[in-house]
Amino acid sequence: MTESCDVRAADPPLPVFAAPGRAAPSLRGKVDWQDATVVSIRPEGDRAVTVRLALPVWNAHVPGQHYMLRLTAADGYTAQRHYSVASAPDDVGHIEFTVDRVEGGGELSGHLHDVARPGDTMAVRGPLGGFFAWTGDRPVLLIGGGSGMVPLMAMIRHRRLRELAVPMRVLACARAPRDLLYADELVPRPGETHTILYSRSAPEGYPHPVGRLSAESLAPHARAALDGGHEVFVCGSTGFAEHAGRLLTSAGVPTSRIRVERFG
Repeated sequence: MTESCDVRAADPPLPVFAAPGRAAPSLRGKVDWQDATVVSIRPEGDRAVTVRLALPVWNAHVPGQHYMLRLTAADGYTAQRHYSVASAPDDVGHIEFTVDRVEGGGELSGHLHDVARPGDTMAVRGPLGGFFAWTGDRPVLLIGGGSGMVPLMAMIRHRRLRELAVPMRVLACARAPRDLLYADELVPRPGETHTILYSRSAPEGYPHPVGRLSAESLAPHARAALDGGHEVFVCGSTGFAEHAGRLLTSAGVPTSRIRVERFG
């Protein structure tokens, strides 16, 4: 996965916050391994693919949850990784993962990019996780860096398919336009406010400054979250997640309303 917004190494470490309270419904006993079938693999931006799987046993996930994916080689060697679900739970019988190409190679990401084909089967287990999950019952601010947009897209799609009225704000960070995942879908619908920031390059005349996520660029979203009682979900690399969390708390957003998921 990629780190999207530049973070200075001089920044002090910040704890990742754990907001108490609601969690996804327990799925204990319903998350056995099963063989899913690849339905399609399509490009997502310049460096990622979205893999669509059909599941023989369907358990609806809560947006933000993830699955474990396992591949087994002919000699019995296995590799497994956790992947956030990009599709909404309303897509009954199917799940979608969006996976970056990992620099220097990655066992599962490389397979999904270069080897996997429709009709293949692969073992999956899930849905898993309850902390980083949005049930759609309250206003929400989503902040994603790079492939951190994957679980947040499940939340966006869920709101739209259910025609939920709760306000949603989206702040998406990418290095450049070619790196932005789900670009065609990041167009606000009624009740949504979207901002896209680029850290390396932007189209000519783009209204937002190029650079890392800053207090200034975050300020209108943080104010809206404070005024509207928004729950905040942050997903991205460790550096991005800690930087965004630091900015949010500096802006006065209570840690009890911040949920963070990070990858490395």
